[in-house]
Amino acid sequence: MLKKYVIIFLISMVPLVELRGAIPIAVGFHLPTIQSFVTCVIGNMLPVPVIFWFARKVLLWGRDKKVIGKFFTWCIEKGEKGGKKLLEKTGGGVYIALLLFVGIPLPGTGAWTGTLAASFLDLEWKKSALAVMGGVVLAGIIMYLASVGVFGAIGAIFS
Repeated sequence: MLKKYVIIFLISMVPLVELRGAIPIAVGFHLPTIQSFVTCVIGNMLPVPVIFWFARKVLLWGRDKKVIGKFFTWCIEKGEKGGKKLLEKTGGGVYIALLLFVGIPLPGTGAWTGTLAASFLDLEWKKSALAVMGGVVLAGIIMYLASVGVFGAIGAIFS
């Protein structure tokens, strides 16, 4: 069973997949809900400080390098684009928007992108981390409910 927890923990740390991919796997593994949820949230949040404090610097350093330049430039553009979208849509509620941006389980809207956007926008670390964590929890709840078929059952009731 420990092996299954390690698998979902590591999957939660992978960019673009994150906890959105790990939660359905945990459900498929038939792991206890609370323990697997906490494992996935911790795995998803573990890279957040590194992304916030160092990813921007590394990306800016590597954008003109031969082998990695195109990928790093793509990452920079994604972070800047996400940050601009966030600011355009929010006005003063940027942290709530960050929470919702991370919490809606769509491709490219997870903790990695949200944290990178917060870093590019020079947002406050503590508020950003809390907003990202809230978003990760929200995305986890949505993915858990989807994985166990709650949304399908609701759709069947109302159709």
